[in-house]
Amino acid sequence: MTKHEFAVEMICEGCSGAVNRVLSKLGEEVKFEIDLPKKLVLIESDKDVEFLMTTLKKCGKEVKYNGPK
Repeated sequence: MTKHEFAVEMICEGCSGAVNRVLSKLGEEVKFEIDLPKKLVLIESDKDVEFLMTTLKKCGKEVKYNGPK
């Protein structure tokens, strides 16, 4: 599985909770870490980057792909 880094405009626990909810719906094949202070989300998955971006954007925050980690 590839690990991808995304910058997500999160400013509070509510923001990271929204990210957690949308990513949790993807199931066991997607592992993720949320680093609220750095505004980063690391996702380990074989899914397409565009799919992951679209999913992250469902939390209503600005999302930028930083590249593979």
